[in-house]
Amino acid sequence: MAGHIQDRWFKTETAPSGKPVRIKSDRHGTGMRYRARYVSPDGTEKSKSFPDRQKRLAEQWLSQIETDMARGDYVDLDAGKVTFEQYTVKWMTTQMTDPSTRESVEMRLRLHAIPHLGQRSLASFNPTHLRQWIRTLEDAGLSPAYRRGIFAHVSTVFTAAVEDRLIRSNPCSARSVKAPRLDPRKVKPWPADQVMAVQAALPARYRVLVEPAAGCGMRQGEVFGLAVEDVDFLSGVVHVVRQVKLLRNRPVFAPPKGGKERDVPLPESVADALRAHMARYPARPVTLPWKSVDGKPVTAALILYSPEGLSLNRNRFNHRVWKPALEAAGVPTVRDNGTHALRHFYASVLLDAGESIKALSEYLGHHDPGFTLRTYTHLMPASETRTRAAVDDVFKRTGHMPRP
Repeated sequence: MAGHIQDRWFKTETAPSGKPVRIKSDRHGTGMRYRARYVSPDGTEKSKSFPDRQKRLAEQWLSQIETDMARGDYVDLDAGKVTFEQYTVKWMTTQMTDPSTRESVEMRLRLHAIPHLGQRSLASFNPTHLRQWIRTLEDAGLSPAYRRGIFAHVSTVFTAAVEDRLIRSNPCSARSVKAPRLDPRKVKPWPADQVMAVQAALPARYRVLVEPAAGCGMRQGEVFGLAVEDVDFLSGVVHVVRQVKLLRNRPVFAPPKGGKERDVPLPESVADALRAHMARYPARPVTLPWKSVDGKPVTAALILYSPEGLSLNRNRFNHRVWKPALEAAGVPTVRDNGTHALRHFYASVLLDAGESIKALSEYLGHHDPGFTLRTYTHLMPASETRTRAAVDDVFKRTGHMPRP
């Protein structure tokens, strides 16, 4: 057994006869009776106290310590005393994700996790604390998707603490702790006439945004970062290689979401719209730092830019340009009707034309075709419809005539 058990209520002294005898100590009958002591792997002595009549429990505890050491599962008793806030701040400094992702994660933890969980030590958490916190977020009116993202960040922090041997298990993984469920609402693509109505309501210099978004499935930031050199008119391909992002409300160039560059087919109608736009508003070289506000300057001849010749700021654009266009077109100014609705339109058009989920996923720049399928499966033609269409097509091509 690792270490030994000290009985604080008795001590051993040498009797006049020279034999050791046990006598009551000055602490007899008061306080914790047993102290289990052991030497940790780092050479320091650790201990835990137990009350009277719990010597067997102290022995079992020491035995478990010995087993954990042998398996390499030992967790220092004092390691988990660090608070959630202290560990989270340290954890953030070790993250290797892109700056905008780090900024987003830091903001969510700072606003919605640390105020409720920050002062509690890591080792003191139990599932009840997490359930109470999740309910607090729900009562605050945060959307299910946003709450789910915050929960995922907190769970990641606890997982890191487990791997750092500060705690034994992640309390977010308890069976009674449920991650917020996503809103089951299905994507409802805009009809083509609504897309055209919103485009017509946009100021002339911004109308071309609709073509690469609704005709190539590009994200808003990717359209803002689209440069002349990215459009291969001859081959009919758009190279999606950058986007304009905001870091601390300052614009930077960055790779597309997830760092995933991609090539997207360029329909002739979109190519014509881009040519017409550039004839009226020639591309303008814009220089921005790459990936971080202090990154290396990069210059690109942007197709869309502000009247001042600057890159577009998504916050100002959405508030001053996109929202008024929605209102003018009679479209509700709700979250689902952001420029992302144009990507949904693109997906619906391709699926209706019979394009595969795998190809659509690549064109949209999704990390996983499964995500694309889960998002748009309800837009795919039903199997009954495909069956009837397939049989009818064969019969028509073979000259089949109905019998009298």
